[in-house]
This record gives sequence, C-alpha cells and structure tokens, in this order.
Amino acid sequence: MIEVAEDGTKKFFNESGIEVQEVYTAADVEASGGIEFIGEPGQYPFTRGIHKEMYRKRAWTMRQYAGFGNPVETNKRFKYLIENGQTGLNVAFDLATQTGLDSDDVMAEGEVGRVGMAVDSLRDFEIAFDGIDLEKITVSLTINGSAAILIAMYLAMAEKRGYDLKNLRGTAQNDILKEFIGRGTWIFPVDPSVRLVGDTIEYCAEHAPKYSPVSVCGYHIRESGCNPAEEMAYAFCIAKAYADNVIARGMKVDEFANRLSYNFNIFGNLFEQVAKFRAGRSLWAKIIKEDYKAEDPKSMWLRMIAGGGGGGLTFEQAEVNIMRGAYYALISALSGAQTMALCSYDEAYTIPTEYSARVSLRTMQLLTEEMGMCETVDPLAGSYYVETMTNQMRKRMEEVMAEVDKEGGIIEMVRDGRIQAKVSSQAYGMTRNIESGAFPKVGVNCYRVDKEDEHEVEFHEYSEADTKLQTDSLAKVKAERDGAEVARCLDQLSEDAKAEINVMPAIMAAVKAYATVGEMTNALTAVYGHYEEPIRF
Repeated sequence: MIEVAEDGTKKFFNESGIEVQEVYTAADVEASGGIEFIGEPGQYPFTRGIHKEMYRKRAWTMRQYAGFGNPVETNKRFKYLIENGQTGLNVAFDLATQTGLDSDDVMAEGEVGRVGMAVDSLRDFEIAFDGIDLEKITVSLTINGSAAILIAMYLAMAEKRGYDLKNLRGTAQNDILKEFIGRGTWIFPVDPSVRLVGDTIEYCAEHAPKYSPVSVCGYHIRESGCNPAEEMAYAFCIAKAYADNVIARGMKVDEFANRLSYNFNIFGNLFEQVAKFRAGRSLWAKIIKEDYKAEDPKSMWLRMIAGGGGGGLTFEQAEVNIMRGAYYALISALSGAQTMALCSYDEAYTIPTEYSARVSLRTMQLLTEEMGMCETVDPLAGSYYVETMTNQMRKRMEEVMAEVDKEGGIIEMVRDGRIQAKVSSQAYGMTRNIESGAFPKVGVNCYRVDKEDEHEVEFHEYSEADTKLQTDSLAKVKAERDGAEVARCLDQLSEDAKAEINVMPAIMAAVKAYATVGEMTNALTAVYGHYEEPIRF
C-alpha cells in the first residue's frame, strides 16, 4: 500500500502495516532487535529452518489439494498425481462430509462430491487409498468439523491394511477454532469442539505417535481477511488453546508438541511472506520453550505446509495464475517449508483438470531440479531488509497475541464472535481497496483486457451419476454390516460423550463397525448440540 503526503512524498507499507523503507542497512537490523533471533539452521530459535541441512538432505513434500466425486474417481486422481511425481496427498472432502452429513441426507442434496470426495463410511477410505503405499506417501486430511471421525477412518483403514499405527505418518487439519473464524464447516458448539480436538491429540499421542492430528490453519484465516502477521499470531493463539486443553488433562508438552503442525498461506509481497515465516518459527520456538517449558528441541519446531494461496488467484486472466503460482512456490522454498502446496491456475474457477494439476506440480519440481533451491539453507539470511522485516514481523505478531490475551483469549473471542467480526471487516476493506485500485491486482484493477483470449478453462461438471453411485454404495454398506453392533457402538459413543471422557476409542470402534459419518455426528450432536453462529454488526 502507498500513502502520499501533501508534499507528494510517498510512504510504502506492507499488508501487516509495517513501513517499507527505501533502503536498509545494518543499523536498521540493529534498531529492529539485532541478530539475537537469527541463530543457525537446525538450532533454537530455528529462524533459519528446523533442520540443519534443510533441502540438501530432502526436498519439501509436494502435496496438492485433490479429491472430487466418489472415492473411485478420487483414487484415480491420487494415482495420476503420484505417477507424475507428487510426494504427498492432501485430501479434499465434499461439504456434506465436512459438515457431518451422509450422502443420502436430504441436506446433502446437490453437494455430494461437488467440491471434494464424498465419504460416508470406512469403505470409502478403503476404496480411495487402494493401491497407495502409506509408508511412501504421507496423507493430509483437510477436514475440521467431522475431523475426529475422519481421522479414525484413516487410522482404521491403515490398521486394516496391516500398517503399524506406531509408525504411521500424516496430518489432519482438525483446526476447529479456525473454522469458526474463517470458513464455516463447523458442527458442534465451541467448547465440545475444542474438547474433540484435544481427544484426537491425546489419542494419537498414545496410539499413533508419529501422526500429526492437528494442522493449525492460519491459511483460511488469511483467506478470510486477516493480514500476514495476524495469520501467524491467531494460529499461535489457537495452537496454545489446544495445548492448554491437553495439558489440563495431565499431558506434558513434550508428549504432543512435536506432532503439532501448521498450514499457512502464501500470497502478496514476497519479502513480507518470507519474513513472516522466519519470524513465526522463532516466535513459536520461544513460546514453547519459555511459556510451556518444553525440553525437547523437536517440540519447538514450527513444522508447516505453505500453500500458494487461493486468495491470490483471480478469475480474470486465469493463465496469469500460473505465474502467480510460480512466485508462491518460490516464496515457500525461500521460507523453509516442510511441505509445499500450490493451487492450480484454474482453481479460481473450478476443480483442477489433470492438465492444470500437472502444471502446478511441474512448477514445484522446477524449483528442486533446475533452480538450485535445494542447494543452500535460508538463502535470504543476512539481507538487511529481510532480517529487519523478520524482527518487525515477530514484534507485530507478539502485539496481536497480546491483544487477544487482553480480550480474554482466542476461545472467548470466537465464542462471542468478536474475532469473526474483525476478520470480516478487514476482508471488506481489502475488497474495497482492490475495487478502487489502491491494492494492485494484475488483470483485475490494472493491465485489464477487454476480451479474455487465454487458454480456455475447462469446467468440472457436477455429476448426478456420481451421487447415485455414492448413495448406492452407502446403501450396500448399511445392508451388509452388523446393525446391532453399529447400534451398540453408537450408544457407547453417546455415553462417552455424556461422561466427557475421550471419545476417540468409541469412534474407532464405530468406524470399524462401518457406522457412517452422519450416524456418528448425530450421536455426538444429541449430546453436544449444534453451533449457532453469533451475529455481530
């Protein structure tokens, strides 16, 4: 953003509100806090990366968001991506699954398989991951409201296929506080929702200790309107809320913190994005070490997937998104992410085609194979600009976190809708800035064309036939399963929820009996109730 004074003098500010100077020197680094937090790669405070060798030892995992229609079609897309060099999977689920509805529910009409894979029972996981080696390909589940159920399905599927859960790796988004703030696929009220997240952390720490049951998602908060510094700060406040929940149960921080992970967004100013990740790593390490008294250095790691952001893509001049994606991937590599996710250029329109998904994948592969991005660690370290901005971003994040604490904490702010209102207001402000041209957007408010002459985007058509295949499959599962065992498991789930004990063992039992997402959700809703969104103007 640019501010012009009456005398014509221009001042430049990044999205986080930090002024960008014309030139930077060593004196600016010192004035911003010096080099106290730089350190060395693989050493506290991990500003320069959580691993000593970073990409020289192993490149980032490439994990595109994928899934649509029924599990059969999704399995085909997964195998296509793997055949083309993708090294991890990031599963998209349809809105019915995300909100705890079965495909045959009247409320799911028109949404089955539309924006992701439809899942009703364990059978769907068995189909979707058929022929995929879960030791070679780690899987991320982008699911929130019904996350505990879908995590259980993934674990049960892996166990049924003979994998040792003690060695199983993967992640689940499972960040419900973010969902209340920025997206909306919630089911239960705030407090039982947070308790469910705690249940998954506690269960996985014992039964699947290498699995990451929570990927705290600043990504969607950023997409919903907050600035880069707030994205990191709110995510840390959320992670602290989950940590506090399981510590109150008697867990020690070193028993679970090394399996917390993060999902962050990339779009906007290159240097601000790099600085936010470098600053975020050191701040999170400081929080875990000083506030939570962690002793294991791995507990202090900020392990993250950096996603080339959907919010940065444009409907206009779609092929320009290919270039945007290339810069987003570059930022991710320069930032030291463990996993890179990159939206395909047509995702502002539709579910990616095989062609657009391959272009996105090749963009990430170019960085590893041709651009030298794996040859040295933290290549921007020592830049007066980057180090100054890193210090300034860390301070800004701390200020935001202090404001949240002053307001009663992130859970209280979510509960009464204050933080939702704040983020929504900022989204409105950014929209106005784009409309006015104050915030430049190539192809939207500058360098426009009267006629779109780029490669025609192929739209993914919604298939009613896929819906029928899915509902028929669900009916078959219900007909073949042991109905009495399902009923017993659902009763046990209700009892455990009422008793406020960890419900994951009961969910696991119900999943193995082929109870459905909707049946388990209904059992929990009968105890917890349904979330009612606070309305603030």
